[in-house]
Amino acid sequence: MKRYWALLRNEPLLRRLSAIQLIAYFGAWFSNVAIYTLLIQMGADAATIALVAALHFLPGVFQAPLSGVLVDRIDPRRLMIILTIIEIVCTLSLIGVDSVSMLPLLYLLVFIRMGAASFHFTVEMSLLPRILEGKALQTANEIHSIIWSLSYTLGMALSGVVVYWIGVVPAFLLDAGLFGVVLVLAWGLKLEKKTTAHPSRFTAMMSEAMRYIGRNRVVVHLMLLHAVLGFTAFDALVALTAKHYYADIVAVSLGIGLQNAARALGLVIGPMVLGHWINNARLGWLFVAEAAAIALWSAVMENFYASLAAAVLVGFVTTTLWSYTYTLLQHHTHRDFYGRVVAYNDMIFLGVGALASILIGSLAQRGVSLETITLVLGSVFLAAAVYYGWLRRHYRLKEIE
Repeated sequence: MKRYWALLRNEPLLRRLSAIQLIAYFGAWFSNVAIYTLLIQMGADAATIALVAALHFLPGVFQAPLSGVLVDRIDPRRLMIILTIIEIVCTLSLIGVDSVSMLPLLYLLVFIRMGAASFHFTVEMSLLPRILEGKALQTANEIHSIIWSLSYTLGMALSGVVVYWIGVVPAFLLDAGLFGVVLVLAWGLKLEKKTTAHPSRFTAMMSEAMRYIGRNRVVVHLMLLHAVLGFTAFDALVALTAKHYYADIVAVSLGIGLQNAARALGLVIGPMVLGHWINNARLGWLFVAEAAAIALWSAVMENFYASLAAAVLVGFVTTTLWSYTYTLLQHHTHRDFYGRVVAYNDMIFLGVGALASILIGSLAQRGVSLETITLVLGSVFLAAAVYYGWLRRHYRLKEIE
């Protein structure tokens, strides 16, 4: 924990970016419970819930080529301000959705809102390797993942309580207010512009990035390895378990909030324990551990309290897998291509997250049990462990020092 505070103390820019991340991510997850609760209150089926979950990922897939080029040639501060304003407008507009007939509007607002959030994420993640390197960069990625997890924990848990006691609309209003704070922080951001002046056209820059990725096959493999974490997109699965298994025990909004909060508790604790331990040689075992934790969650899923404990274990491994595979990718990418490589990486990662969400809804609609669906998702991590073993045998991966 001391190394996190030391880095934040010595890096004022990272400190301010981290504050922006904390509030922005908290706001995103705070209204997420409200959205899923609203869907269940309107009588939405599994396919609709899964589609909304997928819409949280799909914008990043479609905008990645454009966002990567913009990040590499436009002032990041200006981008962050514009994106935050878009998030505020879309969040306030969600208040008007109150019936199934307005689902198309909900789809559109979620798509635009999460597109802005994904773009925002790309901007921040492309800034980190420009100001840090080596172990400091790994630590910054761990801080980022802890912030994401902490925001996820508090956002989901508090939103569950707020939605239960007050309603959906206050959650959206509070969310918009939080993005207002992000706007103020982004406005005062002092960035030394380190992006290279690119006179090339967008198409030329995208082609240049694709050629770079094509010449560096290890980058492709690391992008695919990181994308496996997209199969932890459990939002639709959690909403369905709250609806079918826990509705007689707790309110649906509380069930969603507590399940996600339990997993996010593990997400926060994990890197504090595993951050010093993880290295290239041990990464494969961490994929195996994630598969085992997901299998355990599947076995106890119908028991609300046992599933909370299992969810903590699932989250315990996820954060370190996410941050370490991301750092490996950054470590093997030339600085001139950070923005575009991060964007293409996010495109693949978010595409996998959308695929996982649609898969959950599709299998549930066909009568496959939620436990079996969970096992299918967990088996992917066993395959990832084998894939990583192959990758280490065929490529020389640089250690993070």
